[in-house]
Amino acid sequence: MKKKKLLRLTTVDISLDILIKGQLRYMSGYFDVVAVSADTGRLEAVGKREGVRTVAVPMAREISIGRDIRSLFALISLFRRERPDIVHANTPKGSLLAMMAAFVCRVPHRIYLVTGFRFETTHGLLRFVLKTMERITCLCANKVVPESDGVARLLRSEHITWRPLKKTHNGNINGVDLAYFSRTPEVEDAARALRSEAFTFIFIGRIVRDKGVNELVEAFVRLHAENPATRLLLVGKFEEKLDPLSSDTRRTIEEHPAIETLGYQADVRPALCASRALVLPSYREGFPNVVLQAGAMGLPSVASRVNGAEECIIEGRNGLLVPCRDAESLFRSMQRLAGDPELCNRMGAAAREIVASRYMQQDVWAATLAMYKEELSR
Repeated sequence: MKKKKLLRLTTVDISLDILIKGQLRYMSGYFDVVAVSADTGRLEAVGKREGVRTVAVPMAREISIGRDIRSLFALISLFRRERPDIVHANTPKGSLLAMMAAFVCRVPHRIYLVTGFRFETTHGLLRFVLKTMERITCLCANKVVPESDGVARLLRSEHITWRPLKKTHNGNINGVDLAYFSRTPEVEDAARALRSEAFTFIFIGRIVRDKGVNELVEAFVRLHAENPATRLLLVGKFEEKLDPLSSDTRRTIEEHPAIETLGYQADVRPALCASRALVLPSYREGFPNVVLQAGAMGLPSVASRVNGAEECIIEGRNGLLVPCRDAESLFRSMQRLAGDPELCNRMGAAAREIVASRYMQQDVWAATLAMYKEELSR
């Protein structure tokens, strides 16, 4: 019997590459899978790794009316040619364009996976525009899937959609491969060059204001002044145009002897292996993958009390939750872990157990497949 066609779309190929790694190959056992995104140089490699066909459609992350209209018409043309049974999209701009195009083309199953909201940290006209985009996306979809219970609550409280909302499995977009995120001899060897006798906190993500890096640096500088046997690793890229740090924070990062920047790392396992605890003081999330990855590597997390983090971090068991934008609370939680290595070890062990019991990759994939089959049966 001919397989149904699943078209999986994100705005840019890095999201296909990182956010749903392995999922497309798994789904290709059940569907004719086509992966669609803007090509920044990774799309072909994603197709080869996942064993699926890929199609490049230029899409911009920022609002650009002229380019967005061209992208919309390109997607309409693609959908008319491919005639997919399911279009499943995530990431804000790609989802807006995909759901609009799929609605125009009468694709029978239009699934929008909501992984977070840019409007949470904006104000005025931009906030109105971003919320309107979300409303249009949900209106054009016929199934809206929140990545976490927190995302579902926000969809309701901000009056974005009144469609039925149910997260997949226990939340998260792709789950964690525990065999990959483990302290193998190869990972331990690679971590040696990064290790220090200092108690090492690690941040992984875009090094921007919205990730709470200003507060993180402020809290760490204070912690290091009190406890010089501490260190902070920053893994990720700076974004000077979209969401820059304050000039004081940037200067401190460059000059402080106990803050090290590693840039973007395709493989974060050695850096995690060389660290004792993850810190993620983000202003907004959908469901933070990095908390699960750190937990799989046996690290507790200190994170802001935001969407997703509240669900995967059990206060005092596998990590600590702090109020958003609160450098004082962040300092105290980091101080607590750095001053009690035994507590840190207990939380780290519990973190891996929680990931194993709730966020195994195969379980998330199986639940996503079940969702597709349920939709096709309607």
